[in-house]
Amino acid sequence: MRTLILALTLLLLLTTACTPASTPTVAPMTETILPAETFTPIPSPTLTEVPTSTATATEALTFTPSPIPTVENLKASVSADLLSCRYGPGSEYLFLYGLRKGANIQLIGRTNGNDWLYVAGKNPCWVKAEFLSIEGDYQALPVVYPGIAKLPKSPYYPPTTVLSAMRTGNSVTVEWSDVPLRAGDEEDESMLHYIVEVWHCEGGQYLFSPLATNDLMITFVDEPGCSQPSFGRIFVQEKHGFAGPTEIPWP
Repeated sequence: MRTLILALTLLLLLTTACTPASTPTVAPMTETILPAETFTPIPSPTLTEVPTSTATATEALTFTPSPIPTVENLKASVSADLLSCRYGPGSEYLFLYGLRKGANIQLIGRTNGNDWLYVAGKNPCWVKAEFLSIEGDYQALPVVYPGIAKLPKSPYYPPTTVLSAMRTGNSVTVEWSDVPLRAGDEEDESMLHYIVEVWHCEGGQYLFSPLATNDLMITFVDEPGCSQPSFGRIFVQEKHGFAGPTEIPWP
């Protein structure tokens, strides 16, 4: 009996050992799908062009010419058959001497406002630029009149006196007192007795005009629009030189 119980117990143990272990129940995996990321495109930066100039397309460009370098002198030769070299910068002044065609000269100055040039030499004098062949730009020469270059003084006559200087619009009229010349003191019969030198504005240009006359009054144009101030003076001209100058009180 005891043997039977042992055998049954052994059989029960073997049966339990051969039964497979229960498989644990695995809950199915539920995939959580995250919502797609909302994509907001970044806008491209707006480029703002920086103008390189403050001028607009409709504004006119202002041209500023480069200054001409100053030179002390220029070589030139006479192109006219016979060229008058005068005491002053204009055909109205006394004659000094003549230069023949092909003569080589040295230019050392100019006026501030016309095209007469100062010639170097023992007796410096003035010639008109259009009758010369010049090696260079004569505008680069220094301005010597008024200033360094002087007219020879008359030892025999006093300067005149300005009686009035009046403006009417763009016209200026100047009157002065008479300084009579003695007989024989004219250079020749065509010499004019008074030279009125005016630096004035006309047509937007700053000009130097030597105005010669035998009268005691003269009228000329002086307009606005030039950066340099207008002024003038009067010389009494006789064959030995020039009396004055008498400054014009500018109206």
